[in-house]
Amino acid sequence: MLFMQIKKRLPHFTMDIELTADNCIIILFGKSGSGKTTILNCIAGLDHPDEGVIKLNDSIFFKTNEKPLKIQKRNIGYLFQDFALFPHMTVKKNIRYAMKNQELMDHLVQVIGIDHLLDKYPNQISGGEKQRVGLARALAAQPKILLLDEPFSSLDQQTKSECYMELLRLHNMWKIPIVMVTHDYEEAKKLGNQILHVKQGMIIDREYFQKANGGKAGL
Repeated sequence: MLFMQIKKRLPHFTMDIELTADNCIIILFGKSGSGKTTILNCIAGLDHPDEGVIKLNDSIFFKTNEKPLKIQKRNIGYLFQDFALFPHMTVKKNIRYAMKNQELMDHLVQVIGIDHLLDKYPNQISGGEKQRVGLARALAAQPKILLLDEPFSSLDQQTKSECYMELLRLHNMWKIPIVMVTHDYEEAKKLGNQILHVKQGMIIDREYFQKANGGKAGL
C-alpha cells in the first residue's frame, strides 16, 4: 500500500497532498501545471517534499527530517510521457537495462507482444510499440509500484484502446499499485479505480469506480 502525505512549495502555489493507494489504479487528473507530475517525481525520488511522509508497504521513501531513500532502493517502475527509451540501444538492450532476471524478461516480452521488436531501435518502431517497450522496461525491474506520466497522450485512438487493455491486463496479473497522470477524463474513467482531481497542488475531488474482471469493465 502507498501512503503519501506531503507539502511542497512550488513557484505558484504550495502543494498539499494526501493519498492512499492499495493494489489499484489511481488517476491524477487535472490541467497542465497543477502538480501531477511533481507528485510522481516525489514518489520516485526525483524530487523531494518540504515535509511529510511517503511510504510504500513497510518501506519509508521520505519522512520529514530524515534522509530520503535513494531512488535505486525504491523499486519503482516509471514510464515517462516520452517513454525515455535509449535511442542507441535496441529494444532488447533497453529492457535489459532494468532487468533483474532473464526469465522475467522473456515472460514480459511474450505477454506484451514485443518479441518481434527485440532487435529494432526506437526510431524503427511506432508510438504504440514504444509504449509497450517502455512498459516492459518499467516492469522488468519487478517494481512494487508503477508510475505512468501521460503515457498515451501522443497515440492514435485505436492504439490507445489497445494499450488500455494491455495495462489493465498486466495490472490484473501483477496486482501492484499504479499511479497514472492524465488530463483526459474519458481515459481516467476507463482505467482508474480512483480519480483524484488535482488543482494547484491540492486534491479537490475524489471519484471511486468498481471495476469487474480486473478493471476491464467499461471498455
